[in-house]
Amino acid sequence: MNQLLHWHSVEGMGMDDLPEGKVVELTLNGKKLCLLRKQDQIFAFAATCPHQSARLCEGWMDARGHVVCPLHHYRFDPANGRNTSGEGYKLRTYPLEVREGIFYVGFLD
Repeated sequence: MNQLLHWHSVEGMGMDDLPEGKVVELTLNGKKLCLLRKQDQIFAFAATCPHQSARLCEGWMDARGHVVCPLHHYRFDPANGRNTSGEGYKLRTYPLEVREGIFYVGFLD
């Protein structure tokens, strides 16, 4: 059975509203998620750490561009969710596109 990817627009937020390196939490389509701007790329990922559900919006981006969990400092690549500090957890990521200055996040429905 094929699942379809449905795109949802992030209203009221554009590149100028998303500071470089700051993890921003929002609710979209009933799901809490985070956005992160890393240079000219925007990444969307789960709002909580897969280890013990700490809020990643209270974390930060390190010098290598990884999201750092505020609780135990686990690090994740925002592009693919890979745990870069070696604990073996995977952060859920979502596809994101920018169309005419509007962010669109894809969800499997």
